[in-house]
Amino acid sequence: MSEMSYASPPVLLVVHVLRVRGLVDATDVASATGQEVDVVGAHLADLEAAGLASYKEGRLMTGWMLTSAGRPHGEDLVAAELDDTGLRSEVDVAYRRFLDSNQPFLSLCTDWQISTDWEDPDAEPVVNDHTDLVYDGVVIDRLGETDAAVQPVCATLAGVLGRFGDYGGRLARALDRVRSGDLDWFTGVEGDSYHTVWFELHENLLATLGIERAREHAAG
Repeated sequence: MSEMSYASPPVLLVVHVLRVRGLVDATDVASATGQEVDVVGAHLADLEAAGLASYKEGRLMTGWMLTSAGRPHGEDLVAAELDDTGLRSEVDVAYRRFLDSNQPFLSLCTDWQISTDWEDPDAEPVVNDHTDLVYDGVVIDRLGETDAAVQPVCATLAGVLGRFGDYGGRLARALDRVRSGDLDWFTGVEGDSYHTVWFELHENLLATLGIERAREHAAG
């Protein structure tokens, strides 16, 4: 986080993490917001009492999430934050720069999961079993190029809003793991894979600017 970046109020941070991540436990909220677990727990209890958040227990997934009333409440908080700080235009510019890399990155993820013969466009694509080290190496090199393009966007965001502070580092760490041979760190669904962090950053931008993902696709 830059010393000059704006520090969001603690309760906004809690609400926004629930908005961006969907279902999350108090420990992860504390880690994401830099607050103590008991402080986060108090915020969550207040939000639950106000009907803005609820705790869900399930066989596969357990955690806190926003209610139908909590989502617009969170949208109001972040909209007011952007308007009060005058940061909306800066975040919007960074979002547009992010979009320049988004579709190429999604295509890159497809190339990582589905192997194609670049010399034979008529060849049938197959599931990438990652035995072709040359093919994987080319895709990983492209991931490095994507990371080089998005890191300045992350730095800009971290410089204006503190809650965007660690995305650049998380992406860089995931890339390092992929380069070291931990291939699940590319598109894996568990942990901070590159794709997971990228998706979260995208969702954070959408939530911050009040843009629905479906409306973004329609506009694009």
